[in-house]
Order: sequence, then structure tokens, then C-alpha cells
Amino acid sequence: MTDTIRARPWVSATSAPFSRGDKSWLGRWFWTIDKLLLTFVFALIGCGIIAVAAASPAAAQRLSGAAFKYGDLYFLKRQVFWVAIGLPVMFGVSMLPVSWAKRAALIGTAVFLAALILVPSFGAAKNGAERWLSIAGFEVQPSEFLKPMFVVTTAWLLALRFEDRSLPTMQLSFGVLVLIAFLLVKQPDFGQTALIMTVWLVQAVLAGMSLWMLGILAGIATLGLGLAYLTVDHVSQRIDKFLTGGGDTYQIDKALDCFRAGGLFGVGPGEGQMKFRLPEPHTDYIFSVIGEEFGMIACLVIAGLYIAIVVRVFLMMLDEDDPFIMLASVGLATQFGLQATINMAVNIKLLPSKGMTLPFISHGGSSFLALCLGMGLLLSLTRRNPFLKASPYVERWRAG
Repeated sequence: MTDTIRARPWVSATSAPFSRGDKSWLGRWFWTIDKLLLTFVFALIGCGIIAVAAASPAAAQRLSGAAFKYGDLYFLKRQVFWVAIGLPVMFGVSMLPVSWAKRAALIGTAVFLAALILVPSFGAAKNGAERWLSIAGFEVQPSEFLKPMFVVTTAWLLALRFEDRSLPTMQLSFGVLVLIAFLLVKQPDFGQTALIMTVWLVQAVLAGMSLWMLGILAGIATLGLGLAYLTVDHVSQRIDKFLTGGGDTYQIDKALDCFRAGGLFGVGPGEGQMKFRLPEPHTDYIFSVIGEEFGMIACLVIAGLYIAIVVRVFLMMLDEDDPFIMLASVGLATQFGLQATINMAVNIKLLPSKGMTLPFISHGGSSFLALCLGMGLLLSLTRRNPFLKASPYVERWRAG
């Protein structure tokens, strides 16, 4: 017995908590979770709490006298509340075996797709868009939760093609994508539509989509954008403002004023004044608040954290043998990184306004919880331990 333990140094005779021989759920999670990826996520959540604290007074002042009713730190308190709920969700999902994570994503896709179908009939409208359902006093945005679920479901369908190329799983996943896109455009939510379609396209290309089919889909997407520009005033106005600078450019002008005021190092925590003129300083334009109070260097650090998360996942997938894990992990990382890129690009006038939150930084219940759910799935799928990689025990764990 002693010789066996020496030959396998990860096995402990005592099985103390968090030892390599600890086979409890928590012990297995501790030794298989990617700690570097988890560290990057914690760093973003910490930055988000600081950023919401900076934006909270401006948001409370602008939004219906919330400062008078609830105090300047109202939105900070709400963010801490969502973090307290979201972190257990992320940890709980990250502990799931791969097979359980797959099943949870399939069920979640069905549930939130059904909820998305109900939005036009029972949804609540805000700022000219109908995207939320009111459930037990809370407003839930089904599209936020559907995004990570659909990414994992798509990965499962496309991975089946590696076993049998004759299965029409790509066509099936594309059909579901078209349904989701149709429902999102009706809200209207063109930003989420473009995000989901781009992530699906990345996964499809990795699963072996032919170049001619890729060209056809790119042409259809371009045609769809053109039709939207010609027929939907909401789309044409935003594109015209972005391209020509004409019309109402108040939002982006105030966002750029924040960056100009902050310079490299910022004016200091709580000292920003331009943020009080920002629309949605705690959500869509929180990156501008960071630019004013903490400076461009802080903005670059946050952008670097997003890049680090995406690169970390991509590097881990280079030697992944399971096509499902590869497609799901790359899809989730692409969705996460692309959403962050879109938000930051809007803030610095590289893209038209999209109404998309900055992951783990912006204030918001549905957005934060959905991100915790998606990151929990990503942490579950990327769990591995170099000491146990060849062990039958780990193979059984990954199989559920």
C-alpha cells in the first residue's frame, strides 16, 4: 500500500481536506479547477464592485431620484447583493461533471427559449425594447440566460458530427439559431442577435463547416443587415449617427468626455464630474466611468483581463481531445470576450450603441447571474489536473 501511494503522489493515505486524496466534491473541485482562470474572474468581479461604487451616485441621481429615495450607494448595494447570489451559482455549476453540465445546458436551452417566446406576449418594455419577464417581483431577461445554454447545446449537436457525419445536427442547430434570432429581432435586440450568430458561426467553422457555406451565410448576414438598415428606423438611426456623426450623439459625446477628463491616471475615486452627464453610467457606459475616475491605464488593465481569460481557454483547448468540450469552451470564451469587446468599442466610438453590458463589471441582476452561469459552465468544462490526467478515476469523473 505504501509503495502504491509513493508511485502515485497525488493519493493521500489520510485524505485530509483539500489533499490530493480528498475525493469529496469540494476536494475534487479544488484539485481540478483552473485556478488561474478563476483568479482572472475574481479580479474582474472585484473591479466591477469598485466600478459600480464609482458609478452609483451618478446613476442614482439620473434615475428617478433614486439618490433621494435610497441613497447614493443604492446601486452598489444591489451589485453586492447580486454578487452574493451569483458566486454560489458559479461555484455550484463549476462543480458539475461534464455530462451533468451538458444535461443542464440542454434543459436550460429549452426553458429559456420558451421564456423568450413568451416575452412578446407577457414581457415588460423599457427604453423602447421588450426584453424582460416579471417573475416573483424580479425582472428576468431570458436572452441573457439563453446565450451560454445555447452555446453548450450547439457544441453538443456539432460534436455528434465527429461520430457520424451523416447526422443533420448542424442544420438542426442552425434552425434553432434562426428561431432565436427571429425572437430577438422582434424585441428588438440586434446586438444580442449579432453576438449569438457570431458565436454559432465560430463553433460551426471549428466543427468543419465548408468555406462555400461560410460564404453563403456571410452573404445572408450582410443582406439581413442591409434590410434592417432600410426597414428599421432604430437600426438606421444608430448606424447613421455612428458613420456621419449627425443626429443625437449625446451618449457617445459624454462617454468620450469622460475619457478626456480622466487621461492616463484618472481624476481619482469619487472625483469624477462628467459621469453625472452620462446615460446609463452603471451599465452600458460604466467603462467610461472607469476611464474618468481611474484613467486609461485602468481601462487597459481591465481589457487585458478579458484577453487573458479568452487566451487562457484557447490555450487549454489546443490539446483537448473531446470535441464537445473544445467546441463548448471555445464558444463560451468567444461569447464572453466578444461581449466585452462590443461594450468597450461602443464606449470609445468604434461601434454603434448596442445596449450591451460589460461582463462582470456592469450593474445588473439578469446579466450578472447569467454570466456566473456561463462562467460556471466554462470552469466545469475546463477542469483538469495534470497529476490525474491519465487516471481512470478522472475519466470516470468526466463521464459523470
